[in-house]
Amino acid sequence: MDITFQVTRILVLATLAFLVAFFSTPILTHFLYKYKLRKTIRNEGNTPVFTKLHEKKEGIPTMGGVLIWGSVVLLVAVFWFGSKLFDGTTFQTLNFLSRKETFLPLGALVVSAIVGLGDDILGIIQSKRQGIGLNIKHRIFLYTLIATIGAWWFYFKLDWTELHIPLFGNLDIGILYIPYFVFIIAATAFSTNETDGLDGLAGGVLLVGFASYGVISFFLGRYDLAAFCAVIAGALIAFLWFNVYPARFFMGDTGSMSLGITLGVIAMLTNYSLLLPFIVFILVLESSSVIIQIVSKKMLGRRVFLSAPIHHHFEAKGWPETKVTMRFWIISAVTASVGLIVFLLDRGNLAS
Repeated sequence: MDITFQVTRILVLATLAFLVAFFSTPILTHFLYKYKLRKTIRNEGNTPVFTKLHEKKEGIPTMGGVLIWGSVVLLVAVFWFGSKLFDGTTFQTLNFLSRKETFLPLGALVVSAIVGLGDDILGIIQSKRQGIGLNIKHRIFLYTLIATIGAWWFYFKLDWTELHIPLFGNLDIGILYIPYFVFIIAATAFSTNETDGLDGLAGGVLLVGFASYGVISFFLGRYDLAAFCAVIAGALIAFLWFNVYPARFFMGDTGSMSLGITLGVIAMLTNYSLLLPFIVFILVLESSSVIIQIVSKKMLGRRVFLSAPIHHHFEAKGWPETKVTMRFWIISAVTASVGLIVFLLDRGNLAS
């Protein structure tokens, strides 16, 4: 198909996703505030820095991630059903649901979003007893379970065993593809969850991530997957309109879990998962800071950071929340550009 047509199609879908999410927000916020589906700030006595910094956020609704994945699912449904009912129409042109490219990431998005929604609801129900929903062990177990199902599908159903190493070529890793897949998905989901701690932070980092993999998908000729990334990006922009400081609502696990897992699946589908540390460098930084803090406390009995993840460390040092968020966004844009440069150089090598 004509490249100009595909670019136009993708931009139209991204714009529609933005409009759907943007104009759905009043309905969502009314529901969240009416039923007091509010965030509970943990206060367990062992996180005094975090509690002091974020006590003002008590009472702000969570589950705003519904706005993102709900808009994606709505557009998928409208254009898929429309394409079946009306042949040769705009519905068929804009339909981006395909078995080869978007079934798997859409399935991962919906399943993990429902699981995350359950976690958010559990946290709200438990809030009167100072509960905070699933703890980190429960979350990692769920991430790993979902990732294992995806790994099984890729390995046994799609016969994927090769890992592409940018600038070098493909490496057949055989059965090791399964644990590698599980690690990528679980690590991306965990990192996204840890990054979702400041107004607009996770949303901005994820926007860069999905936009970057949209570009990669486009250059690979996977236009439906690129459109899928663009639709998520469009919905994320609308979400950020209301989530930047001071946030109207938070993403919640229904957003961070679903988007983190979906981003990992897309990275595996493109076979450019090794670019993830560049494209979403902030996610790597955030999760690394948590791991370092936990290991240091258990083995050395002291903290490396004033508070973890690392965005709380900078807050504790006196940086305004908006400064931390904006600077992390800038870092994301720069490192993602490096990842795209490596991708383009790799494509050049393959073409020559």
